[in-house]
Amino acid sequence: MSWRSIVISNPARLHREHYSLAIEQEEAVFVPFEDIAVIVLDNPQITLTQPVLAACAEYGIALFCTDFTHTPCGVFLPFGTHSRTTRILRLQIKATQPAKKRIWAEIVKAKIRNQARCLRYAGQMGDDRLEKLASAVRSGDAGNLEARAAKWYFDGLFGSQFSRIQDTPVNACLNYGYAIIRGAVARQLVLHGLHPPMGIFHSSEQNAFNLADDLIEPFRPVVDLYVATHLPSILNASDIPKASLVRLLNVDMVMPEGVTAVSTAIEYAVESFVRVLEGTDKHLSLPELIPLRTHFRET
Repeated sequence: MSWRSIVISNPARLHREHYSLAIEQEEAVFVPFEDIAVIVLDNPQITLTQPVLAACAEYGIALFCTDFTHTPCGVFLPFGTHSRTTRILRLQIKATQPAKKRIWAEIVKAKIRNQARCLRYAGQMGDDRLEKLASAVRSGDAGNLEARAAKWYFDGLFGSQFSRIQDTPVNACLNYGYAIIRGAVARQLVLHGLHPPMGIFHSSEQNAFNLADDLIEPFRPVVDLYVATHLPSILNASDIPKASLVRLLNVDMVMPEGVTAVSTAIEYAVESFVRVLEGTDKHLSLPELIPLRTHFRET
């Protein structure tokens, strides 16, 4: 199972060397493609060959490029890798509105509960208030409790003067981390034959990743917790900690299947979504936030 996250911030030339990615800088580094989950290209002087792109598609690697602010702005995803893509697409199309509302309520509940845990682990007040709000979520979140929770949550985490529209290091970190996780979700969606534009709640005609924006919600507090617990260094640094934010894909979360890395938890969540569409499962398998720690992997 792929697990490495690679961030390239200096000029480099990438090419394929048999079964490995060759990264040529002052010295050449070779990384097996089968180990790689994410590559972030964060320098305008990076070149790569067509076989690298083909390998990313072959091995299901999410390849990000960044804009002038160094925030991920695009992702290269594999195409048509699932053997039952048409069948899965039909299941998405046939999903009923009541089923979508029930799924969205589960997602919102999981998100708000993880926000409550984030406040607790960050040493802030208000987690009990969010827990009560999560219990009140009903089908389709008709009461828009997600938005009410967000206001209380961000006020508690970063102060009442905080706004998500501000141009600050905190928001830069949040946006970067969310973009990486969003790309990882999109990667799993296409690997499982799902059509990312067809969302459960998000439905913008201009958004090619509506379904990713649905399923990412319970994972966002991972990024929030990292930023909240590293505020002094983030505010005093000349740049955001891009490599650390990418490595959040390797921290632990609790799933019904057990404790596993965020990247694997995303895979489990997408697999469970397919089972719900198929009717073999009634409920989604969604993550529970725990204090940040890197997932242990046996070597």
